[in-house]
Amino acid sequence: MSRLNQLKTYRQHLEDRYCRLLEKSSDYRFIDENKSDSAAFKAMKILGKINRVSYLDRELHSIS
Repeated sequence: MSRLNQLKTYRQHLEDRYCRLLEKSSDYRFIDENKSDSAAFKAMKILGKINRVSYLDRELHSIS
């Protein structure tokens, strides 16, 4: 599996997880504030990973 395909699948996995955590955060906003905050924090950390993978993907495309 090439590096570009690995980055693409990893990015897709992160984006799916990010969306699920955002939904969880908004679902628990009024029910359980701790769960909502925890999900939002995890989503922020995953967004940082998505940004790093996007940067690497852009770098690999410019090299190829």
